[in-house]
Amino acid sequence: MKRTLLLGALATGCLLLPQVQAQRVLLRATPATDSMEVGYGPNRAFFQHLFLGYAAVAGRPAGPGADLRYWASSEPFAGVRYKFKLSKALATGFDVRYARLVYSLEQNSRKQLPTAQLHQQESIVLSQLHLEPYVRLGFGRRGNVIGRYLDVSGWGGWVMASTHRTQDQPGPTGSKRINTVEHGLGYVRRWPYGVGARLGAGRYALLGRYRLSDTFTASANPAYAELPRWLVGFELGLF
Repeated sequence: MKRTLLLGALATGCLLLPQVQAQRVLLRATPATDSMEVGYGPNRAFFQHLFLGYAAVAGRPAGPGADLRYWASSEPFAGVRYKFKLSKALATGFDVRYARLVYSLEQNSRKQLPTAQLHQQESIVLSQLHLEPYVRLGFGRRGNVIGRYLDVSGWGGWVMASTHRTQDQPGPTGSKRINTVEHGLGYVRRWPYGVGARLGAGRYALLGRYRLSDTFTASANPAYAELPRWLVGFELGLF
């Protein structure tokens, strides 16, 4: 009798062994990737991407003596954007960008900036680093894409380099042109700031920025008219 019970127990164990091993394999199996929550993406909890853009100087100087060549006065820029989703339609984030603002000065009899001397070409160039926090309102139904949106922002920056550049006709030694560059302009403010807005769809956006700070320091020549405060342009997201 005991021998029969022993044989029966061994047979039952042999039958159960494959099932136990199969259960162990299932416990070690990796869950399907699409069953896991993904937090990174254009319309998910967090997203970041590079961008390029171009903005033209718009508007008039506040007075005479600082007329601009508008087709040559502009601000190309590039940077990285961080976006944090708050709700279905609302997000926030910030940009960090490099911007090269060029004011190309018209050469005429009214010129006062930075002197009345006339040149073949003349410009003031401000190389800047900007930080721009923003709030984003999304429109319409969309999946994991940027979609249509409106950004409202405030920005501040640091003028890391300021230069005054001139180009003149050939000199007495027979050279084709004479270029001069002055660095570290003491009459330009180092900390500009302002507000802005973007209207976008996917990787494309139209933008406008308005500078609240003045261009020149309190110690600058009083004859210097405030330069135009508006920049209007477009942007391309790289993602």
